[in-house]
Amino acid sequence: MSKSILVVEDESSIRKFVKINLERNGFKVLEAGSGEEGIEIARNEKVDIVILDLMLPGIDGFEVCKVLREELPNLGIIMLTAKSQDVDKIMGLEYGTDDYMTKPFNPTELILRVKSLTRRIESSENINEDTILVSEPFKIDTYSRKFYKENCEIELTPTEYAIAKLFVENSGKAFKRDEILNLVWGYDFVGDSKIVDVNIRRLRSKIEDDSSNPNFIETVWGIGYRWKIRS
Repeated sequence: MSKSILVVEDESSIRKFVKINLERNGFKVLEAGSGEEGIEIARNEKVDIVILDLMLPGIDGFEVCKVLREELPNLGIIMLTAKSQDVDKIMGLEYGTDDYMTKPFNPTELILRVKSLTRRIESSENINEDTILVSEPFKIDTYSRKFYKENCEIELTPTEYAIAKLFVENSGKAFKRDEILNLVWGYDFVGDSKIVDVNIRRLRSKIEDDSSNPNFIETVWGIGYRWKIRS
């Protein structure tokens, strides 16, 4: 079944351009011209991914992302911004976007990023195996795609879930950032490896008792990250 994508963009020419390219690649596309409209469509329609412009009339993309992430944690979100400053990209990731692109952008690159995010979502929704992964005090139910700490569910985005699952399945293994990027985002991902660090920081804020002094996701200096084996 083709994925449903919501394009939230106030400039109709860009919105139509994105829609045409997505439909050519087999995606179902919904449109919204404002953040408020986008939130309502996401609430009422079956949407898998939102392509979200940062600069919107009314509430901006950051606020839209915050609302959607709180209400629909499994939703994939790619943010579009006309700004090139790293701070805007980092802020978008901190608010919960899975990826970002700077306008103007190549439509082929956008399609690649959408397909990469689609694979992550499909992987996290895989119900072929009824498996419980345990790394105390955590448990991952791969059948229902749920993550627990001390039997309390923690809501993770598709990207955060994919990272957590990778770590738990490979406890004690030190992963380079590029390895995490390839295994989670895909070998055809064309973005910046800094996206790994931001997602790790966001994941730590959800699962660590003190994210500034992590006990579970260790930084391996000069290499990347490792899931600490608990005795």
